[in-house]
Amino acid sequence: MRSSALMAAAAVMVLAAPVVASAQDDWRTVPPENLLVIDTVKGRILVELDPRVAPQSVNRIRTLADQGFYDGLKFHRVIPNFMAQTGDPEGTGGGGSDLPDLNAEFEFRRGRADGFYPLVAGSPQYGLIGSIPVQTQPDAQMMITADFKTPAVGQFCPGVAGMARTGNDVNSANSQFFLMTGARDNLNGQYTVFGRVVSGLEVVRALNAGSEADNGAVADPDIMTRTRTAAAMPAGERPTVRVMNTTSAAFSALVEQTRAERGARFSVCDVQPPAELVD
Repeated sequence: MRSSALMAAAAVMVLAAPVVASAQDDWRTVPPENLLVIDTVKGRILVELDPRVAPQSVNRIRTLADQGFYDGLKFHRVIPNFMAQTGDPEGTGGGGSDLPDLNAEFEFRRGRADGFYPLVAGSPQYGLIGSIPVQTQPDAQMMITADFKTPAVGQFCPGVAGMARTGNDVNSANSQFFLMTGARDNLNGQYTVFGRVVSGLEVVRALNAGSEADNGAVADPDIMTRTRTAAAMPAGERPTVRVMNTTSAAFSALVEQTRAERGARFSVCDVQPPAELVD
């Protein structure tokens, strides 16, 4: 997506189902090194990074963020109900950092310890690992593999964070990334998923947009005023976020309520574990 247009598809929006009352141990706290804090002129965006899904990409985002690389950079490409792209020091979609390009991380290996929560049965099946929506094979497939794991591919649902790249080189991701505001099946297995917005998706949707006809180029782009991992921020400024565990009864109730409301249209993009800021 660094310089190429992508086909549009119908977006599936995450339902705002009410959260069922839950116990304290139904929540997990996002480690500060895995919480990307993006301050913008429109407000704050918090992204949970997941190194299980894309370790090289997560390390790159952490490195550049904590160096201050992203400070002042534009959201140069924004298409409503699709995504907002940033991370280019040139602000054109063609730039990157001085670090080498990354190999694609479209697929990863998941094991039982990763805590997969199935949402849509079948082979392949769809579900969540933490906050990340994935397509994968059933756990039974692990019994016939040497590493007792099975492949999984991140899915581009609303809130998902992906690495941008050039259209003709899958191993060209560098510094640019994008935050999804809609769902796009045609990106699955073609771009690297490395995290998901857990707070501030409304801020992403409020960013100044371009037109899809102009490949989303923004004439008056908003900027990231500061981007750091929470671990690199002073203790007094560091936000703490907790996310509902997919193993909790409260989350299962939320899933079943959403499934009933969506009916036959229910998909992996319809549910995301609720998150909240902790004072």
